[in-house]
Amino acid sequence: MSEFAATQKRLLTVCADDFGPSPATARVILSLAQAGRLNAVSCITNLPGWAAQAALLRDAPHTLQCGLHFNLTEGVPLSHALARHWRRMPALPVLMAAAGLRCLPLAALADELTAQLDAFHHATGQLPTHVDGHQHVHHLPGIRSLLLRALGSLPQPVAVRNTARMPGPGYGVKRQLIMHSGGVALRAALRLHRIDHNFCLLGAYDFKAADYRRLMQGWLRRLPAQGGLLFCHPGGLDDDGGLTAGTDPIATARVREAAYFGSAAFTEDLAQAGVRLAPAWRVDDGTFSGKSSAG
Repeated sequence: MSEFAATQKRLLTVCADDFGPSPATARVILSLAQAGRLNAVSCITNLPGWAAQAALLRDAPHTLQCGLHFNLTEGVPLSHALARHWRRMPALPVLMAAAGLRCLPLAALADELTAQLDAFHHATGQLPTHVDGHQHVHHLPGIRSLLLRALGSLPQPVAVRNTARMPGPGYGVKRQLIMHSGGVALRAALRLHRIDHNFCLLGAYDFKAADYRRLMQGWLRRLPAQGGLLFCHPGGLDDDGGLTAGTDPIATARVREAAYFGSAAFTEDLAQAGVRLAPAWRVDDGTFSGKSSAG
């Protein structure tokens, strides 16, 4: 393939979520990054094990984009302010209901975001290249506003995961719920403030589908010319209380995804679809930044 033809490939950021709590999952994600099978990770910093797993990122490729996976539905708060309201993080339906009713403790949530950002910076020595949300909490009413305020005060730009455009295949109810629980409103704010974000988001499914490759082939076919981001959850199994312990409801899916991303089938599918892995963050004026604006 000529150099010119290669530059015409559609760009895809493959981001492994949930890095941090589980040693096995951290090792799997790092291995995939070293093999060039993914180019971004999103890190959970408020659960036990984060500092230990963050040390593994020292061996990650310099091209790996490391972001914050803002978490409000697992474990306990890092900040004293939020701990006064919640001894444990609420389940997602409870959080969504409170956000919809505009009864979230927003000042305390702002402190929690700062605490999770500080934990990321303390462990890695850098700011995140991007921010998103565990279970997409970053786009919920109230939370998205405090997120954008916080990022606006940082010394360098940070990209944000856009959840407003989610092509299939399948799982339309889930995709619509994500988009319209805050994704569309977040995209409008990202456009207004000219914050780098992904044009579309791929990867939504029920974590039960056995043929992950078939899903991937469908997502790759639907990747637009503007590129996009695919979120995924590859991981391994451990028994030390991490996120992929026996109580993790998507443990089997993590192992299945890891096997696919580590296989020749993944590279074959990228080549067949004319897709290459590269940062796909952009401002919403039809141009690509070529890399995350956070560097």
